[in-house]
Amino acid sequence: MLGLLGAGVAAGVVSTVVSLASIVSYPALLAFGLPPLTANVTNTVALVFTGVGAAAGSRPELAGEGGRLLRLGPIAALGGATGAGLLLVTPPRTFELIAPWLIAMASLLLARPPSGRGHGEHGVLGRVALFIVTIYTGYFGAAGGLMVFAVLAFMFEHPAAKLNAMKNVMSGLANAVAALGFALFGPVDWGAAAPLAAGFLLGGWLGPKIARRLPGQSLRYLAAACGLAVAIKLGWDSYVR
Repeated sequence: MLGLLGAGVAAGVVSTVVSLASIVSYPALLAFGLPPLTANVTNTVALVFTGVGAAAGSRPELAGEGGRLLRLGPIAALGGATGAGLLLVTPPRTFELIAPWLIAMASLLLARPPSGRGHGEHGVLGRVALFIVTIYTGYFGAAGGLMVFAVLAFMFEHPAAKLNAMKNVMSGLANAVAALGFALFGPVDWGAAAPLAAGFLLGGWLGPKIARRLPGQSLRYLAAACGLAVAIKLGWDSYVR
């Protein structure tokens, strides 16, 4: 329990700062002996508490964004539900093969210098992209938050800390809906989920305090660099090993 609590705190901080919680927490669950599918669904259930902690810790960044989040939230929730349904009825190999490419593209999008203008929340392309990446978040999850971050950066020219706070809410909604489906129909290990969730809650609350202190666009570039590293690692595991 202490090991999973510590992994949850670390993953919660990593999630809210560089959007890569599952890269820490999913291997930790595997290391504690959970089968891959059980680890995946247990991780998604616990991840809900990262969103709760991050929302509580990001109130300054989220000020004035309530209406926008209410309009975009249903898209993220529907994507998360779709991804959860796909996970329960399809083999994970398909997403394992496309995940490195999706993560690499999202990382490169984040690494581009801000253009000075966003495409807006009403653009069809941005909404479709948000739906697609939240399907991935509900299905597989690894670096899903980074993809949501990249889509929001495409839609809005907000400061990186504000985009990151919005990403935490959108990812949290996708995870929450997916988690509900897994809680009802998936093989969740509740004994592992509880301490992991407690760690996620604390780490999610701490992460925004770190993110808002990073200078300039360094948060975007740090997330992009970590995402590219993850894409290379997942690509090696999927195509070479």
